[in-house]
Amino acid sequence: MHNFEKLIFWQRSIVLAKNIYIICKEISNDEKYGLISQIKRSAVSIPSNIAEGSGRNGNKEFNHFLSIALGSAFELQTQLILIKELNLLPKEKTITLLNEVSEIQRMIYSFKNNLK
Repeated sequence: MHNFEKLIFWQRSIVLAKNIYIICKEISNDEKYGLISQIKRSAVSIPSNIAEGSGRNGNKEFNHFLSIALGSAFELQTQLILIKELNLLPKEKTITLLNEVSEIQRMIYSFKNNLK
């Protein structure tokens, strides 16, 4: 079992999820049940799957949940690209979030490779 709270990529994904919730307040309510709902779920899924996997019975299961977290990170990346393309947020905010998602993706991928 791993202590997920000590994992830097879990800590950063918590901050990312918090920032996603904050910026979603800036997006039009027309998107409340569409893109906003989806982007929040993707953002929360990243640290949630890291935490769940860390409590499983061994590295094989942890690796599986890290894969799910990584998939959610790519889903979030796609949604942020769409937000940028639709000009739903200022470009600089979206780019900052995209950069953070990319860094978290790299960290999860690297940890997964070392876990094997």
